Amino acid sequence: MRAFSVDRELGSATVISWNHQEFEVRYECLSDEIKIGDYYLRLLLEEDENEESNAIKRSYEFFNELYHRFLLTPKVTMKCLCLQALAIVYGKCYEEIGPFTDTKYIVGMLDRCTDKLERDRLILFLNKLILNTKNVKEVMDSNGVRILVDLLTLAHLHTNRATVPLQSNVLEASPDMKRESEKEWYFGNADKERRGPFSFEEMQEFWSTGVLTAKTRCWAQGMDGWRPLQAIPQLKWCLLATGQAVMNESDLATLILNMLITMCSYYPSRDQDNAIIRPLPKIKRMISDNACLPHIVQLLLTFDPILVEKVANVLYLVMQDNPNLQRLYLTGVFFFIMMYTGSNVLPIARFLKYTHLKQAFKSEEAKGQDIVQRSVLGPVLPEAMVCYLENYEAERISEIFLGEFDTPEAIWSSEMRRMMIEKIAAHVADFSPRLQSNTRALYQYCPIPVISFPQLDNELFCNIYYLRHLCDTTRFPNWPIRDAVKLLKDTLEAWKREVEKKPPSMSVDDAYEVLNLPKGQGQHEESKIRKAYFRLAQKYHPDKNPEGRDMFEKVNKAYEFLCTKSARILDGPDPENIILILKTQSILFNRHKQELEPYKYAGYPMLIKTITMETEDDQLFSKTSPLLPAAVELAFHTVNCSALNAEELRRDSGMEVLLEALSRCVAVLTASSKPDDMAVQVCGHICKCYSVAAQFEECREKIIELPNIIRDLCHILFYGKGLPKTAALAVQCVSSFAVDFFLQTHLYHAGVLWHLLVHLFNYDYTLEESGVQTSQETNQQEVANSLAKLSLVALSRLGGFTQTPHTPDGNNPVSETNGIEGTPPENPTIRKSLAAMLTPYISRKLGTGSPAEVLKLLNSNSENPYLIWNNGTRAELLEFLEGQQEGNIKRGENDESFGAEFLFTDHSKELIVGEIFVRVYNEQPTFPLEYPKAFAASLLDYVGSQAQYLHTLLAMSQSNKVESQQHAERLRFAEMALEALRNVIKNNPGSETECIGHFKLLFSLLRVHGAGRVQQLVLEVVNTVTSNQECVSNIAESLVLSNLLLLLHSLPSSRQIVLETLYALTSNTKIVKEAMAKGALIYLLDLFCNCTHPQVRTQTAELFSKMTSDKLVGPKVRLTLMRFLPGVFMDAMRDNAEAAVHIFEGTHENPELIWNDNSREKVSTTVREMMLEHFKQQKDNPDVNWKMPEDFTVACGAGQGELEVGGVFLRIFIAQPGWVLRKPREFLVSLLETMTELLEKNNPNGEALETVTTAAVCPVQYTDSAGRPSSPSGSSASYPGSTQPQEQRRAQELHPPHPCAIRQ
Repeated sequence: MRAFSVDRELGSATVISWNHQEFEVRYECLSDEIKIGDYYLRLLLEEDENEESNAIKRSYEFFNELYHRFLLTPKVTMKCLCLQALAIVYGKCYEEIGPFTDTKYIVGMLDRCTDKLERDRLILFLNKLILNTKNVKEVMDSNGVRILVDLLTLAHLHTNRATVPLQSNVLEASPDMKRESEKEWYFGNADKERRGPFSFEEMQEFWSTGVLTAKTRCWAQGMDGWRPLQAIPQLKWCLLATGQAVMNESDLATLILNMLITMCSYYPSRDQDNAIIRPLPKIKRMISDNACLPHIVQLLLTFDPILVEKVANVLYLVMQDNPNLQRLYLTGVFFFIMMYTGSNVLPIARFLKYTHLKQAFKSEEAKGQDIVQRSVLGPVLPEAMVCYLENYEAERISEIFLGEFDTPEAIWSSEMRRMMIEKIAAHVADFSPRLQSNTRALYQYCPIPVISFPQLDNELFCNIYYLRHLCDTTRFPNWPIRDAVKLLKDTLEAWKREVEKKPPSMSVDDAYEVLNLPKGQGQHEESKIRKAYFRLAQKYHPDKNPEGRDMFEKVNKAYEFLCTKSARILDGPDPENIILILKTQSILFNRHKQELEPYKYAGYPMLIKTITMETEDDQLFSKTSPLLPAAVELAFHTVNCSALNAEELRRDSGMEVLLEALSRCVAVLTASSKPDDMAVQVCGHICKCYSVAAQFEECREKIIELPNIIRDLCHILFYGKGLPKTAALAVQCVSSFAVDFFLQTHLYHAGVLWHLLVHLFNYDYTLEESGVQTSQETNQQEVANSLAKLSLVALSRLGGFTQTPHTPDGNNPVSETNGIEGTPPENPTIRKSLAAMLTPYISRKLGTGSPAEVLKLLNSNSENPYLIWNNGTRAELLEFLEGQQEGNIKRGENDESFGAEFLFTDHSKELIVGEIFVRVYNEQPTFPLEYPKAFAASLLDYVGSQAQYLHTLLAMSQSNKVESQQHAERLRFAEMALEALRNVIKNNPGSETECIGHFKLLFSLLRVHGAGRVQQLVLEVVNTVTSNQECVSNIAESLVLSNLLLLLHSLPSSRQIVLETLYALTSNTKIVKEAMAKGALIYLLDLFCNCTHPQVRTQTAELFSKMTSDKLVGPKVRLTLMRFLPGVFMDAMRDNAEAAVHIFEGTHENPELIWNDNSREKVSTTVREMMLEHFKQQKDNPDVNWKMPEDFTVACGAGQGELEVGGVFLRIFIAQPGWVLRKPREFLVSLLETMTELLEKNNPNGEALETVTTAAVCPVQYTDSAGRPSSPSGSSASYPGSTQPQEQRRAQELHPPHPCAIRQ
């Protein structure tokens, strides 16, 4: 700038211009910076790839400039910087830059280079290049995959990687693991020279001393021939290479694996339609090649968590639909991967799930259908873990594999994992250290013997379950079962295998002989056995020696035998396993009835054979693992599941076999037997089996043919106190049998009632009503209550009381069928016995009441018309039942009537009619009766049965014979029956109709004159029924009134009720007519005239009034009465009965009545004489009728000589013209007729005519303007001697009005 200023000043005359074209500023500070294009390389390399940076301008030109510089520079350092920059630019702009045409050249440089820094930069560049798919093809075409895999193997040399806190790492390489077997290398400088073997450390020493050169030919196992040292990756990069690597061996391997994963992801194995792509994509073919795949697999033995995870991912991608998948196991991948001890196992689980069943490690025939046999992991993992691989997703598998599980589907722990790793490590121990010496060593596959886990020694695995755990319903209740049908099939197969199991066919010496080990030198070490096995296995492996398959299998079998000889080996079937198989089937049939119901159980032959063998075994009750309980329980569950099974069991003689087992176990039952005893359990299960079988007709027929079943049931019931739950099962069995009449009868004759009835009295109703939560597991009384309910149901079904069975449901009343079906037939014989022992009332409730209600009644004290039940009756019945139990079980004896003639002492003293205690009913007459009409009918029948006796008793008493106590008792019972009849009719309207047809009987008892109480009660009965017109009509038809009439004289104390009865009966004309014929009037007149009881006389007058009012017979009654009494009395009785009595007892003289003591005496005497005469005749002959002479009339004497017209004494009427006549019109008509008659006579009686004429005038004088008769005082007409005021009557008599007086 100074020079420019000088030049401008000097050349002032000339215009000076700045040399813009060549101007530049040199910055010395940038002299060391490398600039390519517009970018400083250092700054580009220092940018963090993860940070956002400015986009690279003209990326394509810049990339080409970088690559150009890379090609031109001879310096390795500059090359590496360029490669680093190329990787960055391509990574950011690969889409803009597009495919890289020199990818093959980069791969070639990688193969040729010997500098570690350059190697790493080339690989990092390639890692970016594969972002473009076309570059991937270039890599594959230039053999890049194999070159990368060769570099992978260097990871085995990285021994100072970070230690991961793993559960166990038994294979991690360390300096103290050096062994002779690690001498892998051979070399030779001269032609055909061969030196070795040498260890890798020795090869390093040879290199340092110059013995080895880059061109020295070397060989180790795994190589396809001798090669120069510089062509062997391990020796090249460990001995020959220079420079400082960017990445350690593990990071390098991780990068290469990621590259392989990326490359594989570009070429899926299936298209968008999920069709398998063939040929297999080239990248996967190359990785699957034997030159690459084993080395990738063997990286698993580094146990580096990242490498293991990456390898698992690579293998999972490569093996998708890969034809070489079946031979993958030969690489040892399943051994190596299972030895991994880390926790990042999700990719491993994904890989194993896909591959474990697809390996051709056995022939298809040898594999069979068992998943464990088909899995390559079968020898390594427990069966459950293999099933988990197949049945669950990778996430769940990983969870199980890393956890601690002890369930029916998985028994797995860290200890088991550690043991598995140790066993696999021991199996591959001869190979893994070799990789430290020769990273390209190839594993020679050898099958591993099955690993036996001590934790599974006592376990039996079937389907996908450990049966011991599945059967442990305490720890694992209702464990879900995926496929019940499949599990059933598998258990049957397992059962068959277990039964057919034979002792080991090979001895230890035999195994040593097969493995070419010396015999007779004691036990060989495991390592020695393993080496012998490996040697022979490799020699005869079918893949290498197709003709050695048989020998290979022998070697394998011998090795397995020696490795598992410490396990539990039995000489034949294991009873514990069979028990688990039986229990599993029981669980299946119990929980999955609907699923299994359509299928017929195929295991009956084995099941019945098992039961038979166990039953016949002399050591049955001393076995440590008896099969019988589990076998008979299974028999129950199968039958309970399906009718098909019941029929199959019957057809296979299962009923008979079960009976033999039952009898064998019942024989050892005692009072001290415990619920856990084997015999007790067997009895319970067989009872349940028979309960269900009894639902089917053909099975019932078979049961009928086996009477010992019922005998054994009774024995079980006998021990019910000590074994209530087992007894409950026997009771349910009885309930099931009750569906058949013949079985009912067999049970009855076997004495089952004794055992069932005893259980009823162990019931505690206070527990039921307490509201306390109870359980049969913890409360013994709850068990007793349940047994009592079941026994009650069984009794009701035996008698045919119930149509649907009931079983206990916790604390609630019995409400469910519990498998008992069918309507039991009625059994009169059993009903009779139950009625005798439980009383008819309770026995009827068996069919109507709830069990809780009936049991409470049985265990409480009660006294009502139906039941007298107390401590005494219970104790008496229990004593009888316990005695029968003893006799039945110990001596085979039973009550001849089987309880039908049992009679309670308290009940024997009672009169029981129609199942009702008559005494109690009379004490509680308002007690609601179930069937009052039936009771009334029964009472009438009873009374009828006693009628003859009562008449005989009458004859005896009349002949003065002494009555015995028995006669008094019978008389008392008759009286009680009649009292009950009265009460039932009185308190139960409608029941009186039962008396219809029995009135002759009842009325005949009225003649039992020696038993006044009987007569009184019959009267009350008759009096009560008279409210019913049907009964009255029937009495009328019975013609029995004479018996009732006799009581009016013979039973003075009952006259009132007799009169009430007659009053009610006389509403029937026929009865009024009969009463006339049988002399009712003379009896009634006697009462009216001679009785001293005013109420009786009043009732009699009322009865006369009712009889005279009868339209048909009433006039005749009136005329008959008028022969004894003046007509005034009839009118008075009609209007006022009490007034009629007063008139009769008074003295009267008035126009209408002349009555005094003489007339009263005359009538009374006459009536009494006639009554006594008729009573005497009628007493001897009830059919005699009462007749009077036609001209008979009682001459009272009081009115003799008086002129009487129309019932009016004219003399007195004239003297008392103001007397109010009762029938003035009728009197006047009669008076005029009399007057006419007198006037018509030729010689009329003048006095009489005068009297009549005078009397005729009086009514005219004493009539009002309307012609109505009227008294001077205005009083109404009244009877002579009526109840009008005495003063009025006296005035009327003492001061009669003037005959001609006219009423104003």
